[in-house]
Amino acid sequence: MRHARRNLQRIARLAAVGGLVCGGLMISNAVASEPPAQGTADGPSQTAELSATLVSRLGASRTAGSWMGADGRPVVAVTDEDAAAEVRRAGANAKMVPYSMSRLRSATEALGAAPRTVGTAWAVDYASNKVVVRADSTVSAADWSRMTDVAERIGGSVQMERTKGTFTTKLNGAVPIFAGKGRCSAGFNVTNGREAFILTAGHCGPVGTTWFRDTQGNGRVGTTVAGTFPGNDFSLVQYQNNDPRNGTNIVDIGGGKGIRIVGAADAVVGQRVFRSGSTTGFRSGQVTALNATVNYPEGTVSGLIETSLCAEPGDSGGPMFAEGLALGVTSGGDGDCTAGGTTFFQPATKALETLGVTLAGSAPAPGEGADAGTPPAPSAAAGTVPEGSPGASNASAIVTDIVNMRNLGPGLTVIGASLVGLVAARWIRSSQDRRNYRKYYSESWG
Repeated sequence: MRHARRNLQRIARLAAVGGLVCGGLMISNAVASEPPAQGTADGPSQTAELSATLVSRLGASRTAGSWMGADGRPVVAVTDEDAAAEVRRAGANAKMVPYSMSRLRSATEALGAAPRTVGTAWAVDYASNKVVVRADSTVSAADWSRMTDVAERIGGSVQMERTKGTFTTKLNGAVPIFAGKGRCSAGFNVTNGREAFILTAGHCGPVGTTWFRDTQGNGRVGTTVAGTFPGNDFSLVQYQNNDPRNGTNIVDIGGGKGIRIVGAADAVVGQRVFRSGSTTGFRSGQVTALNATVNYPEGTVSGLIETSLCAEPGDSGGPMFAEGLALGVTSGGDGDCTAGGTTFFQPATKALETLGVTLAGSAPAPGEGADAGTPPAPSAAAGTVPEGSPGASNASAIVTDIVNMRNLGPGLTVIGASLVGLVAARWIRSSQDRRNYRKYYSESWG
């Protein structure tokens, strides 16, 4: 009987140790690997491609936008059953709606033609099939009434909402850069094949603005050489001395870690996205609308990405990204990272195309190379961030994805159960030893 108990205890200890090892491996895999993209083999990029194909084929009079559903599959809003059937045959979900994209665009055009009201913003909400107009706390009762009248004349496709915050540009990311009028965040490193630049927000400063690494004017970063604001919201800061280390694209997310940016893409409604800024650091959220218009005090900006991300002054120009792809740079919004709010981003693809630049680290165009002045490859080893690069910060590791605690759950459960098993086995063994000890000495003294 004694041998049977000892064997049982050995088996329990071995099982607990094995559980610890298995749990550790499960957590290691959850942290080190990217979770599979939802819904489609290639994630949001394939979702966007399928949605764009369907919308283009069916036309603006039979569709009203597309987005990524909760299951990761594309959803296309349609206005008739035949269109819905075609969407389903293509492998996407269809949603019947009353207003076509043509009607919704007409509504946004009517809003844009109305007298400009600072503190208002609007975008097409594909899921609700309406143009949502938001007015911040600075909009007077008279202006709100006038905007409401405009919405009523347009019809039921417009929805009016009040917000508590104030729509402002976030001037004051991942890494701070300083100028005389305030602080912004570096966005992405870009190049025209000869010089190296930082892509950031246009409202951060006009052409000719000089940027430094601190408020005392030490460590000159570069000078703004091109940009657009209002209308759009992007600019180029040319690096001082064209440092070849600026040929990398790693976004600082804090804690000595960074995300390597490998390309650029258009955002998709419903997509989970991330941003980094010099004020509030690393944040995550969701794309809620595209082609948004915001009436900032400095002017109107259109074609923006609307998100549920938060931002605060100083985060302007900071990068938004997902799955290693550049999506946009921070423009502005309302609220903060305590109460939450809405933040708008200038699409990266539009900025890159307009400025005639590409993300640093990509392959040179045909005919270009080192002899043509292309910045040489970074000397830092893969997996490190070049020290001192404003577009990257002094991070020391790269992560390819953000850890989802739900992925860690099974491994942590196994480890917890194994630790309980080890403690229980030890307690049982100690109790048995105490009983044997008392029995031995009671017999000896008896």
